[in-house]
Amino acid sequence: MVKEVHAAHILVRSMEDAQAILSDIKGQKKTFAKFAEEKSLCPSGKKGGDLGWFGRGRMVREFENAAFNLQKGEMSEPVRTEFGWHIIKVLDSR
Repeated sequence: MVKEVHAAHILVRSMEDAQAILSDIKGQKKTFAKFAEEKSLCPSGKKGGDLGWFGRGRMVREFENAAFNLQKGEMSEPVRTEFGWHIIKVLDSR
């Protein structure tokens, strides 16, 4: 059972923005980290969206559920929280 994940995210205001960025990442127009640096509203964007390691109970429920359901290297579809729309990428888990 996964106890912690190392994840990065991109936070934007709308689902449309999140979907457009996700599509561009999948189309390899830019890397996830580059989009995070350029587009994310979260201060973690300066670090390519890197949030470091976190366990359950540290993030809002919607974000946590999505992050803990991804495998290493996978990206989520847009996830809505009280902060906006996120694209989450799990970098590692343990």
